[in-house]
Amino acid sequence: MAGIVGLLILAAIVPLNVAFLVLVERKVAGHIQLRPGPMEVGPHGILQTLIDAVKLLGKEMVTPQSTDKLLFFLAPIIVVVPAFVGFVPIPFSPMMQIREVNVGILLIFAFSSISVISILMAGWASNNKYSLIGAIRSVAQNVAYEIPLLLATMSVIIMTNTFKMGEIVQAQSPVWFIFYQPIAAIIFFIATTAETNRAPFDLVEAESELVSGFHTEYTGMRFSLFFLAEYTNMVIAAAMFTVLFLGGWHGPVFPGMIWFLIKTYFLIFVVMWARWTYPRIRFDQLMNFAWKVLIPIALVNLLITAMVLKVI
Repeated sequence: MAGIVGLLILAAIVPLNVAFLVLVERKVAGHIQLRPGPMEVGPHGILQTLIDAVKLLGKEMVTPQSTDKLLFFLAPIIVVVPAFVGFVPIPFSPMMQIREVNVGILLIFAFSSISVISILMAGWASNNKYSLIGAIRSVAQNVAYEIPLLLATMSVIIMTNTFKMGEIVQAQSPVWFIFYQPIAAIIFFIATTAETNRAPFDLVEAESELVSGFHTEYTGMRFSLFFLAEYTNMVIAAAMFTVLFLGGWHGPVFPGMIWFLIKTYFLIFVVMWARWTYPRIRFDQLMNFAWKVLIPIALVNLLITAMVLKVI
């Protein structure tokens, strides 16, 4: 029963959270690039995202004639599934968790792979060369960056000997793991940024090259579902970093959930900061960085961690 209630709460909170993050990103972009951002709708433009949502609801959902109708329809629906399931095992506080899962981290990784499948479906079904190139890039990018992501996570798992996210947080009550595993933390942060298709790794969409990439042919609420999934996956990635390296809910004075949210949203701000500061890299640079730099460093870091734990 508690799980059902939690999912219903998520169904209400996730869209509101995405609307808030869209507004925050616009404001971050505005201040970084010395322009005010949205200012007209509501005080300081705080209602702009609400108006955008109404606009998307009112737009016609066009299905191009030459598309694969079934896959074109299913792709934006499937992409949202990991966005909700990923929140299930995340412990926001000792008492605030939908469900403690024995393999919580594996659950998130397993469902995150569904996002890649849905992007491939969208690109293939659109029958558009730009969409197909974006989909192919997504598969290559996710295969490459999934490896250093898992290796960095394994460095923490072998230290705690558990896949339960709550127990990993409890193990950091004296010292956060970012002090023990700074290299793994950096690799995890870079890999999750690439996994969520955020700049400077947004080669899947790459507006200057591929129009809008895999969702070029999508309009209205179908497009908004891809948008919702991207921002929600960004929150899940930041929450996982908080659990694995920043001590989860641990912190002085404030309640645990407040600390968890502060850490998570600070990481999201850093991701937004990077997007509006650094230019997009080339695709060959993206792949070379994963295979030639991140994976070897992550492997060495994992081996050193295993040897140190064996000696201790």
